[in-house]
Amino acid sequence: MTKDGQQYKLRCQLQGHVDDVRGLCICGDSAIATGSRDKTVRIWSPTDDENGTYTLCTTLLGHSSFVGPVAWISPSEEFPAGGLVSGGMDTRVIVWDLGTSSAVQDLRGHELQVTSVAVTDNGDVISASVDSTVRRWRKGETLDILKGHTGPVQAVLMLPTGEIVSCSSDTTIKLWKGADCRKTLSGHTDTVRGLALMPSVGILSASHDGTIRLWAYTGEQLLEMVGHTAIVYSVAAHSSGIVASGSEDRYAKLWKGGECVQSIPHPGCVWDVKFLPNGDLVTACSDGVARIWTCDSNRCATSVELEAYESLLLAHESEKKTVGGVKFSDLPGLEALQQPGTKDGQTKIVREGDSGVAYSWNKNEYKWDKIGEVIDGPDDSLEKKTLLGVTYDYVFDVDIGDGLPTRKLPYNRGQNPYDVADRWLLNEDLPLGYRQQVVEFLLQNTGQQTQMQLDSKYVDPYTGANAYVPQQPGWSVPQISATAQTPTHVLKHLPKRGMLLFDTAQYEGIYKKLVEFNTAVSADEATKTSGLTEGELMRIQAVLSILKDTPHYHASTFAEADFALISKVLLRWPVSNIFPGLDVLRMLLLHPNAAEHYAKDSSMGKDTLIGALRRANAVPVSAANQLTSARVAVNAFRHSILRVWAKKYREEVLDLFSECYQSSNKNVRLALSTLLLNYSVLLVELKDEEGQTQAISGALEMASSTEGDEEVRFRALVALGTIIHGGQVKDIVRDLGIDDIALAAAKSSVTKISEVGKDIQFLLK
Repeated sequence: MTKDGQQYKLRCQLQGHVDDVRGLCICGDSAIATGSRDKTVRIWSPTDDENGTYTLCTTLLGHSSFVGPVAWISPSEEFPAGGLVSGGMDTRVIVWDLGTSSAVQDLRGHELQVTSVAVTDNGDVISASVDSTVRRWRKGETLDILKGHTGPVQAVLMLPTGEIVSCSSDTTIKLWKGADCRKTLSGHTDTVRGLALMPSVGILSASHDGTIRLWAYTGEQLLEMVGHTAIVYSVAAHSSGIVASGSEDRYAKLWKGGECVQSIPHPGCVWDVKFLPNGDLVTACSDGVARIWTCDSNRCATSVELEAYESLLLAHESEKKTVGGVKFSDLPGLEALQQPGTKDGQTKIVREGDSGVAYSWNKNEYKWDKIGEVIDGPDDSLEKKTLLGVTYDYVFDVDIGDGLPTRKLPYNRGQNPYDVADRWLLNEDLPLGYRQQVVEFLLQNTGQQTQMQLDSKYVDPYTGANAYVPQQPGWSVPQISATAQTPTHVLKHLPKRGMLLFDTAQYEGIYKKLVEFNTAVSADEATKTSGLTEGELMRIQAVLSILKDTPHYHASTFAEADFALISKVLLRWPVSNIFPGLDVLRMLLLHPNAAEHYAKDSSMGKDTLIGALRRANAVPVSAANQLTSARVAVNAFRHSILRVWAKKYREEVLDLFSECYQSSNKNVRLALSTLLLNYSVLLVELKDEEGQTQAISGALEMASSTEGDEEVRFRALVALGTIIHGGQVKDIVRDLGIDDIALAAAKSSVTKISEVGKDIQFLLK
């Protein structure tokens, strides 16, 4: 806000990152550096035209995990074009030469995530870490280690005097001279997350307690700014006296004299804020976009761009809105009233414009009577928790132990805790060995232990361990009736209900490989017309971003152009280069909009899905294509609309992967055994005897004791047992010698294989 009271408006958006923008710094007078959870650092420069936009000029790759803080190194003899310092989750501090866009120093010494970096006037690098230390580096070596905080150090700041200021989760701020702590400032009641210099006045601090505070250099608190409704992550000040702050409440706020003078809404958490020398504000958001805001009407975005941003905010608010305890976006439209009710007085809530409206079924008149608009009670929103701008039923602080920092774990009622645990561990770069610990934590803290217990008879197909079994369609443990069997044996694994999937992906690795192969394809005279343009690559980045956002699958869609791009990779690139495209297709099949597209594609005779599988398995087939294409086929079972495709091409699909039986790669064999298991569930449901016979023939080869991988063998045995339990081909099964395989399995030293072997023996009696 300027002195005459003008409001900040959007200037432009820096779009290119595929995950949260976590850190910002101003490079010189106008360039901007951003650090992101997508593991990259990007440099943006203003364009030569007068429309106030920025362009991406450099992408720095080197970190192996997400990047947070970035700091500018002024031009010098060592760095004529200037340099940059970045810190990340991988515990590294990297120094970059912007003249060559290369890493010139890789500083290793911190034990945990690097949370903040700064550069002194003489070129020393200062870094802070979750390991509770601050380090000073000179010429690539550790010069000092500052110890004194009793919790993770969240930020560091250089004072004009050369002193260092640090803040920590121990709620304190410390001033250091050399390696000695000269002063400790106390006042915040929670983690102190961000620091900034208030020119000629003192030090600004941002805290999880929701406040921003101004401190004199002598340690006295001068001012407290209150207005945010959640964690305040960052703070910055301009020479004009304006202060900016960024918060988990999705607002960047502007302050003057301790009073909030403007709140700028964002479509996600605001991780960082910085001022350009001209007074424009830069914000880093969890939606992967950095934005520049200005008070100068000459630099303001066009009316079209401003309207588009307002629409983005409205869509985000609509996604959060609840009606009757249900997400507004999840409510059916008026078309739901075309279906008659099941009983007199049945109620149904539907979307009408921006409102949820309740209707009651009138049995006598055979119609829906309008009751009125439904409005959530005042306490509904208070029960929800927000993390990174998204609302959840629960957001837990999870202490993983082993000296690792506390993490935020979001959870919604009704979610499968195993799915939540898997995705969370992957996102947080934590070992999958924590899976059961996380699941038990969720069960205990959401009050489900008394309702849904760990079932000692059920063995999770992924881990082999006793597992939580939510009472949801497709997940539940089958209940065998007393008339179906005698009390002498309780089936522990059969029949299988629901489908197994390969639903995790390293999206950054997939995109990196696509870019690498695209360079080769574009450079080859024979294939260059099949190469992807920079704009098309950005479109694929957007597709991957949607695929990562699993909580919003119900509300997101893809354009026909997106599917055309994936088809271009799968059907026109050299076969040896298509496996990253197959990986994208594998994850697309999990999205309901994409499943609907490929089902429609098949019904119209333009079957990209089967075409891609045929190309991938053309002789000679590579192990990479074989593995990813088999996983594609497995994920085609996720949505019922595509199971029609699976039935239609059953014979060809199973024949395509016949080479997998003898593969030396256990992951390939595991993909095939999973495919057979999914087919067994589907074919029993369809009572398709011919298909069951083909599936049995394949599963028999993988269920014998000669199979070296116990998970491959286990899934093949469950496939066999599921078909046998269906009862349609039991006589054929006996003729194929399944008795001997069941006997061998029952004698196995591996518990789960022994148990499923006994289940099959019982069914064959």
